[in-house]
Amino acid sequence: MPIPRLRAPIRAVLFDVDGTLYRQLPLRTAMACELALAHAWSVCTGRSGAARPVLAFRSTRESLREVTDARETLAARQYSAAAKRLGCEAADVQQAVEEWMYQRPLKWLSRCQRPGLTGLLDFLSARGVRCGVFSDYPARAKVDAMGLGNRFDLVLSATDPEIGVFKPDPRGFVVAAERWGLAPEDVLYVGDRPDVDAAGASAAGMQCVVLANSSPVRTVSFVSVRSFKELQRALSSVC
Repeated sequence: MPIPRLRAPIRAVLFDVDGTLYRQLPLRTAMACELALAHAWSVCTGRSGAARPVLAFRSTRESLREVTDARETLAARQYSAAAKRLGCEAADVQQAVEEWMYQRPLKWLSRCQRPGLTGLLDFLSARGVRCGVFSDYPARAKVDAMGLGNRFDLVLSATDPEIGVFKPDPRGFVVAAERWGLAPEDVLYVGDRPDVDAAGASAAGMQCVVLANSSPVRTVSFVSVRSFKELQRALSSVC
């Protein structure tokens, strides 16, 4: 099997979190079961459930990728937009999201960690390559829950005040490179969505690797690999 080609040198690797550091399918399956049980209980007790605000939040967030509004921070707008859609208070959406998307899933993350991740991080550390994460969602609690808090010297989220935009806007990628004192072309971004991760990295001048289930292919904007072990082989000659 040919090894995907990357340009040297690579001095830092910036990772997406959701769907990249861990597999989303088993996590979503576990949380869907929890949410279904909670919904059934809410129906029995006559209380409002969390399913509607969580689903509205997810879909509304996707629609905000191309929207900017200086009158409201991204952190606030993601809740207010979903609340407007549902006809409820933003605080109600935020409460449901923080519980069901940010807190309850943490207990499952270590079990869903993508194979080969710790080996790749050991390899990069031994080579003196800096590692960080940049996610559209709050990332610190997730990397800590996976036992990786000390493996990343940079943890950024799209809702951080200095960023304030979702991918594929390049701002977060640029901020990461600046925080490291590196040129964007010396940083590799690793994600799982070509339309968001590869597009944003390319706009910032970074190389990008996308984890996919298909055979490795090289395109204009990203390299595709099927596993972290395959990525480690690709990195062995460029860092």
